[in-house]
Amino acid sequence: QVQLVESGGGLVQPGGSLRLSCAASGNIFRVDTMAWYRQAPGKQRELVADITSDGTTNYADSVKGRFTISRDSAKTTVYLQMNSVIPEETAAYYCHAEVLKYGSSRWNDAWGQGTQVTVSS
Repeated sequence: QVQLVESGGGLVQPGGSLRLSCAASGNIFRVDTMAWYRQAPGKQRELVADITSDGTTNYADSVKGRFTISRDSAKTTVYLQMNSVIPEETAAYYCHAEVLKYGSSRWNDAWGQGTQVTVSS
């Protein structure tokens, strides 16, 4: 089993900052790309940012310059630093990882349970 556990969500005022974390654990041989997605009520899930195992990052246009994705040296924890947030970014934020399990040659998609971010004054 592979688990992705997110933390750091909550209520933040417009213009404020929040840092999300997501730790991968379990039967993991290797983690490749890790990403953050978000889904607002009534909307489709969308990619916020991702980071490859060699540190290459990619951002949605709407968050460029405000959000920063990073991962730890063990490459099993990913962070999302969110600055200058706006109310429209209220959503459930989900962590995703491409995982290779021990004893397997097939990459798997793993998802976290989601953490709620509410931007409101």
